Amino acid sequence: MSNRRLVADWLGPLVVFGALALVPELGFSIPKVFDQPISSPGTLALLGACLLFGGLALTYDIQFGYTGLLSFGHALYIALGVYLSNIAITDWHWSFWPSILFTMAVAVVVATILGYVSLRVGGIAFAMVTLAFAQAGAVLALKDPHHWTHGEEGLGADYTKLPKALVGIVNTKNLYWLTLAFVAAVFFVVRWTVDSSPGRIWQAIRENERRVEVLGLRPHAYKLQSFVLSSTLAAAGGIVYMLLYSGSTLAVTQPNFTLTLLLMVVIGGAGSRWGAVLGGILYTYLNNRLVAVGSSSTVEGLPHALRIPLEQPLFLLGVVFILIVVFMPGGIAGLAVRGRVSGLRRIEAAIRPEAEGT
Repeated sequence: MSNRRLVADWLGPLVVFGALALVPELGFSIPKVFDQPISSPGTLALLGACLLFGGLALTYDIQFGYTGLLSFGHALYIALGVYLSNIAITDWHWSFWPSILFTMAVAVVVATILGYVSLRVGGIAFAMVTLAFAQAGAVLALKDPHHWTHGEEGLGADYTKLPKALVGIVNTKNLYWLTLAFVAAVFFVVRWTVDSSPGRIWQAIRENERRVEVLGLRPHAYKLQSFVLSSTLAAAGGIVYMLLYSGSTLAVTQPNFTLTLLLMVVIGGAGSRWGAVLGGILYTYLNNRLVAVGSSSTVEGLPHALRIPLEQPLFLLGVVFILIVVFMPGGIAGLAVRGRVSGLRRIEAAIRPEAEGT
């Protein structure tokens, strides 16, 4: 591995995550960006949510961006992590670590079985099958046949069984570090697997699955590997979600939760090093902060025709998404790539006349 490749894949991200680890120690404020100082519990909770969804978007990008699998059921595995870990702790009264290990083991088994079935078909049929499985899970959580999920009321976590360092507002700093550790772990796992032999075959399947078959390889087995890894990491993210929000709600079981992850990946740039993470962070931040924009005095003073749509956070988020799709087709990461390519072309254009003159 060349020194440049080593820096891009490992040392650079380590520096970035190391710098982010220092954020809770920063006591200054950034007006207009955050309402409170960076080290305050409210700001750290928002930043933790941004990092969490950046990691969840990256788990989805393993399937969509690197393997070319359009799944509408990724929320099922996040919900599995959110609910099963909480049920084991709160309803079954298990201790923390056995609950976590049990949840991850079940996630691997469920992902393997459902992935094997779903991948028997491809294209839009695959998307519909994954959606059907996710919808079945959502109905099960809503109907609550065994009185485990508590239906629409949700299930608050039994804080006495959770690690003390992760309970309460005073420990928001630790929860921030937990989400940072999650996104960092997912990032390095993805970097390692994508650069491995199976990861390169995933990308070959994305480009031309028939060609992979002609080479004598079995696309179904490699797609299943991608599916299981993506879903298992999503379940781990579900556990972090449960700890960050101190419980489980039906919101994580809905199909639009998967669509939100898809939007994050598209915004950031599918199949890129940082795209999904940046897309998840940006989407989550805007989704939280645009509420304040809509209720600001500036918006309230606008004419009725402008004020009504601008008061709706989803409208503003939709406008941002449209602008990114139109002006940055490759997402945020694609913009960086185009800038680098443009720079190289300018350098080549400057060198060429000198070379011709000699």
